[in-house]
Amino acid sequence: MSDEVYRQLANALDTLPNGFPATESGVEIRLLKKVFEPDEAELFCKLRLAYETPDQISRRTGLSPEGLADKLYSMWWRGLIESEPSGELRVYRMIPWLVGIYELQNKRMDKEFIDIWEEYAPTIGPPLVMTKPQLLQVVPIEKEIPTNYGALPYEKVSSIIENGKSFLVADCICRKFARMAGRGCDKPLEICLGISSKPGAFDNNPSGWRVISKEETYELLQKAEDAALVHMTTNLENDHTFICNCCGCCDGQLTTIRDGLLQGTVNSHFYSAIDSERCNGCGICADERCQVNAIEKADGSYHVNTARCIGCGLCATTCPTEAITLIHKSPEELTPPPKDQMDWYEKRAAARGVDFSAYK
Repeated sequence: MSDEVYRQLANALDTLPNGFPATESGVEIRLLKKVFEPDEAELFCKLRLAYETPDQISRRTGLSPEGLADKLYSMWWRGLIESEPSGELRVYRMIPWLVGIYELQNKRMDKEFIDIWEEYAPTIGPPLVMTKPQLLQVVPIEKEIPTNYGALPYEKVSSIIENGKSFLVADCICRKFARMAGRGCDKPLEICLGISSKPGAFDNNPSGWRVISKEETYELLQKAEDAALVHMTTNLENDHTFICNCCGCCDGQLTTIRDGLLQGTVNSHFYSAIDSERCNGCGICADERCQVNAIEKADGSYHVNTARCIGCGLCATTCPTEAITLIHKSPEELTPPPKDQMDWYEKRAAARGVDFSAYK
C-alpha cells in the first residue's frame, strides 16, 4: 500500500495550527498508519474544522452519500474525528493530532503505539509547546485566588464547570502512557474531565469513559487537589471542553518547566509568594506540592522562583502557617487568552506561518 495517502494526511495535520511536523525517518507516517486505515486517511483530508452533517460533506466534496454516514460514525468511534448530536442528525469535524486524535487513542494504546510515539514526540513536542498562543492555561485552585481580585471566568474553575451541562471523567493519557512505558507515578489515573455545554453530549461516547454528574466533577477536582495535581484547560476565554489534572512527572509541558528546559509553555495568570517571616521551613510546598520545582530553600526559609511558577496554588493549600499566597500578575506580565477556538487557530496559524483556510 502506497504511503501517499498518509503523506497527504500528515500534511493536512501539519497545516492545522497545532502542527504535525515531518521527520527524515518518516516516523510520523508509521504513527498515522498505526491509527488510520487508508480510506479513513483519505476521508479525513476532506473534512473541515467546522461541524458538518454527512449530507453537507457529500454535497461539498462530491463524495457518494452511500455509506458515508457509517464511515464517519466508525471514524468517530475510533477516535479519529469529533462528533456531537445536532437535533436528529449527527455532525462531524476533523481534529488536530494534539489536543485531539492522540488523546482519543486512550483505549487503543499498545506497546507498538508507545514505541512509535516515543520516537516522534521529540519532534512534535517543542514546536507544539513553544509556539504562541500556548496550548493550555493553568486554572488555579479557586479558594486561593485573592479575595480582593475579581477573577475572570476563565480563571475560575467553578465558572468552567457551571457553564457545563454534561460531564465525563477519563484516564489521564499522560500518566497512562508513562505507566505503560514503565515509568510514571502513582497519582490518580481516572481524573481528567470532559465538559460540554450541551445536555447528554457524552451519552454513548465511544471512548467508554465514565459519564458523571456536576457534583462528582467537583469531588474529582478536590481529589486532584489533594493529590497535588495542576488544573489545566484550553488557553481560551470561552469554549472550555476539558480540565486536565496534571503532574510534573508525566505531563510533557510541566516536565519541561520542572526540569528548567522551557519556560512559559503554559499560560498562567498568577504566581505564588512566600512570607519568609511566617515560613517555618517545613518544606511541604517544595517537596510534596509544587510540580515544577519553582520553590527553593535559602536562609532557612523557602522562596518562589517566579520565572518558573505557574500559579496553580497547590503550595498554598497545605501550608501549615498560611505563609503562601497567590498574587495576580500585572497587566504587563499577562497574556490574555484568545477569545475562542477559532481566534486561537488564527493567532496560532499566523505564528506558524500556515494557511489553514481550506479547513475552516
